[in-house]
Amino acid sequence: MVLLGFFGINLLLVTYVISLEQIVIDTPFAYAPPLWPPQPLLTVIHWWEKTFDPLLWARPAWYRATIWLDVLVFGPFYAVALYAFGRGRDWIRIPSIIWASIMFTNVFIILFDELRGAHASPHPVVVVMANAAWLLAPFIVGWRVLRKQHPFTEEGA
Repeated sequence: MVLLGFFGINLLLVTYVISLEQIVIDTPFAYAPPLWPPQPLLTVIHWWEKTFDPLLWARPAWYRATIWLDVLVFGPFYAVALYAFGRGRDWIRIPSIIWASIMFTNVFIILFDELRGAHASPHPVVVVMANAAWLLAPFIVGWRVLRKQHPFTEEGA
């Protein structure tokens, strides 16, 4: 249930609202409001970026590349994972391993910049806590699908 909640929140809020904002708005300090996400959500997102997360506000090219992965790869994965984990489909095992590997790598690199890089946050504890789910979820997913060849069903005798 925890993973289903995580995948659902990522699909509906993180990937196609928060991350998509990073793509549709090149420069957050001067932009024409897009059709999506709605302005009230943009206001909250931009407040967070300016207050806690300068990397997201700066939007360097390497960071935007991770956002494109989120929108083009992770978003569809979340939709498929909701179905597969909800219905207990073993074929999600390999895609889950791939997702967990890429997600952990991306978040590790992003947090490294946010803690020690050119866009270090003035509130590192807040940023780490806000990103903790994306550091932990790959391990939880890995634990769920790596323990057995068939994580949801029993192998035939």
